[in-house]
Amino acid sequence: MATFFDTKAIRNLALLGHGECGKTSLAEAMLYLSGKIDRRGKIADGNTVCDFDPEEQKRGLSISAALAHVEWKDIKINIIDTPGDPDFVGEVGQALRVAGSAVIVVDGKSGIEVGTELAYNAAVDAGVPRVFFINKCDDPEYQFAKSFYELHDKFGNTLCPVFIPCQVGKEIAMIDLISGKAYTYDKESGKRSEVEFTDEMKEMVNQYKDAFYEAIAATSDELMEKYFAGEEITREEATLALHEGIIAGTITPVYCGSATKMWGVIAMMDAIAESFPRFTAKKVEKYENGDTVDIDVNGEPAIFVYKTVADPFVGQMSFFKVMSGTVKRDMTLKNATNGVAEKLAHFYVMTGKKQTEVEELACGDIGMIAKLSDTKTNDTLSLSGKVSYSKITYPTPYMTKAIIPLTAKDESKMSQSIAKMLEEDKTLRYENNKETAQVLISGMGDTHLSVLVARLESRFGVKVVLDDPKIAYRERITKPADIEAKYKKQNGGSGQYGHVKIRFRPAEEQGLTFTVSVVGGTVPKNFYPAVEKGLQDAMAKGALGYPLVQLAADLYDGSYHDVDSDELSFRTAAQMAYKDCLTKAAPVLLEPVGDLDITVPESLVGTVMGDLNKRRGSVMGMDHTDCRKGYTVVHAVVPKAEIADYPIALRAMTKGFGSFEFNVTGYEVVPPNITAKVAAAGKN
Repeated sequence: MATFFDTKAIRNLALLGHGECGKTSLAEAMLYLSGKIDRRGKIADGNTVCDFDPEEQKRGLSISAALAHVEWKDIKINIIDTPGDPDFVGEVGQALRVAGSAVIVVDGKSGIEVGTELAYNAAVDAGVPRVFFINKCDDPEYQFAKSFYELHDKFGNTLCPVFIPCQVGKEIAMIDLISGKAYTYDKESGKRSEVEFTDEMKEMVNQYKDAFYEAIAATSDELMEKYFAGEEITREEATLALHEGIIAGTITPVYCGSATKMWGVIAMMDAIAESFPRFTAKKVEKYENGDTVDIDVNGEPAIFVYKTVADPFVGQMSFFKVMSGTVKRDMTLKNATNGVAEKLAHFYVMTGKKQTEVEELACGDIGMIAKLSDTKTNDTLSLSGKVSYSKITYPTPYMTKAIIPLTAKDESKMSQSIAKMLEEDKTLRYENNKETAQVLISGMGDTHLSVLVARLESRFGVKVVLDDPKIAYRERITKPADIEAKYKKQNGGSGQYGHVKIRFRPAEEQGLTFTVSVVGGTVPKNFYPAVEKGLQDAMAKGALGYPLVQLAADLYDGSYHDVDSDELSFRTAAQMAYKDCLTKAAPVLLEPVGDLDITVPESLVGTVMGDLNKRRGSVMGMDHTDCRKGYTVVHAVVPKAEIADYPIALRAMTKGFGSFEFNVTGYEVVPPNITAKVAAAGKN
């Protein structure tokens, strides 16, 4: 059994940043230095603790947010290593929902990248305190000043240097501004040794100490007075001030090091244990209805499920955070969403895929429980069943593909398997589109969908392929037509006879608007439904093979035979009239169009608008957005057929900074040149 930690000894942190910046390597270093593992894995070798999924090992990148924990200075640190690929942004949102702080890892060589900004913005939006760790500082050509001031210019005056590198000859020393100590590191083991300050180190300290002490002093009047009086601020005072500043958002600490060589990682873990916020630091949590509630470590036991994994061997794995009170083994909690009582028979703390069973978890801690009967991501379980914490919101996926099972066996298992994946990944959407007769899957991008395909095969033995989705075109007539149709058939004995005269015209309603103005009983009333049904069935295909909509049909005359007329005859006559109508009423092709709202940096508005013109889009206006400084929202109306690749195209155009929302609002006439292409494609 694992050691029990109370709330004040628990720290929860999410590792965020651009892809390949070193998040997983940093987690690996923390696990090794804390003694949690006795051998460090490498991403290239596919043997790190956090990238344990076969797809992660094969691709060499993080796909899911992995949970691990270390014990350092009697503090339990729950680490959530998140993916840097924007296709898996949903995993970042889940991690930030339960994290007490966000460590944003920056590649020291590459500097600020798209993922750096997106991670910072996500943490700000989630209300989670931010910390920077500049990685890969072991390069002799690395310049801390360049990195720090680049971050300072981008993210503001709250940045505070805490642990900085200094070049001393051919060696790199790391200076802790809080303790006033300097260290060098063994190249093989990563062990640090304290060294005497050189002139270069003193000069480095003088360069950054003002920024450090100004940030520290700003947290209290007492420290401000000491700073201006030239009095020494002690290590204990600086540590406490850093803690208060991180919580208040007035300090964004900057640490440096090398995750692969383990430089600066001990200093980082010391800071996490001493200065990073515990769960109670935020004082309140938010309910689903928007109300806030005080965090009570001794209150009613309640957990929030922030992530679900569909494991083919373990079953459903529910990752949760204890939001109130203490949860204990065999405790029964009720689900606020559906009222189901769930028994917590066994729950665990995680180190990658390794599970360690625990008897109890304190408020603020994070764990996993398997095989809950009816609990999903975003559910709250509590003793009373009346508590419901605010839910994670997920971006809408717009990268849509048709998903096709390879065999009948795959087809029989596909829907059930995808349903399990949908429970795990809330940024996937699944639809059986009746209009196009395709089964559609939507994700955040190509990589996201290719991972889904691979997991369906590896986890559930379901083989599928992806194809381009069809556009749900429709057709509509544009002018009235007066049509007469007679169906007459004689086979010896009783025959068939149906005769109708119908006035067709465009209508406002989407379907068939059927009226009867027959005078004198030329068509008996009992055949009216057959005529209507014949037209409804025929409307499934227009002149180009797409459904016809907005059709008004008035049955105004006809004739019948006492013996040979029946419902089938009049239904057939109506369908003959419909076909004739298509040749005379000038049908046109309609395509779905919708409102496209694109949020991009102001400097890229021109690029986006130029691309919209190529996509037959009409720009309707622009607005500055309040939620993101320096960004503009471009409002446009665009045909759906033109934005099938937009998730990828916009990412490329805006280097990943752009986002969009699209909602189909109606149908418009397709231009003749496009209609010809659609017709030609339909014949092939």
